[in-house]
Amino acid sequence: QVQLVESGGGLVQAGGSLRLSCAASGRTFDQFRMGWFRQVPGKERDFVAAISWSGSSTRYADSVRGRFTISRDNAKNTLYLEMNSLKPEDTAVYYCAMGAYAYGFGTSYRASDYDSWGQGTHVTVSP
Repeated sequence: QVQLVESGGGLVQAGGSLRLSCAASGRTFDQFRMGWFRQVPGKERDFVAAISWSGSSTRYADSVRGRFTISRDNAKNTLYLEMNSLKPEDTAVYYCAMGAYAYGFGTSYRASDYDSWGQGTHVTVSP
């Protein structure tokens, strides 16, 4: 059974930085593409960033490109999201997700391409 555990969320002022981590277990981590999504209460879960199983390809939502960086350490079974120049509109619950298929091609922004999700970590950016 796959388990994804996010950490690193918290309260930060606008312009600040946070680094989210997602520890994975229960599946061969380095065979699956990964993604970060976020959700604000009352709204749909939105794509933030994705990375291929090898780490060679990445994809970002327009709203975070240039400020956020997704990475992975396959030796540690851990996914990261480095968030810089944070804005109040980045406030949300952030979820990591694991792709549904081993060696899936490239990256995906579609939530339906992921079949395992973490419990989420809260990020609050104050003005």
